[in-house]
Amino acid sequence: MIETRNKIDPNFNASSMSDLVFLLLIFFMLTSTLISPNAIKILLPKSSSGQTMAKQNVTVSIDTDNQFFVENQPTPEAELQSAIYNYTANIQDGTIKLHADKTVPIQYVVVVIDAVNKINAQTGQSHRVILATEANK
Repeated sequence: MIETRNKIDPNFNASSMSDLVFLLLIFFMLTSTLISPNAIKILLPKSSSGQTMAKQNVTVSIDTDNQFFVENQPTPEAELQSAIYNYTANIQDGTIKLHADKTVPIQYVVVVIDAVNKINAQTGQSHRVILATEANK
């Protein structure tokens, strides 16, 4: 009688499957932390008015370290006016949306408003500044 050498094993070995699952888990954990590396951490002040703006032309942010960002690009205070002007040069009635952390002193908010007012005075445009807030829950 002739017997075959290759016998089929009815048991399933799941050890390689668990290795694969752990590798995928590590991959997704690492890549999920890299999704928004340029995000600026800001806690907005709360407001109960609930108004939303349909369109803003430029976003200016002030973080907890009192650093200015124009369209997520770090901008020194001395270059703030020219950076905003570069984004609003061809816009007559632009809107500058200001994201200021709730711990930022009001003086830094006034710096942004002054920069926009100087642009308006020099160019004859009528840009306005709105302060972004978080909905009061």
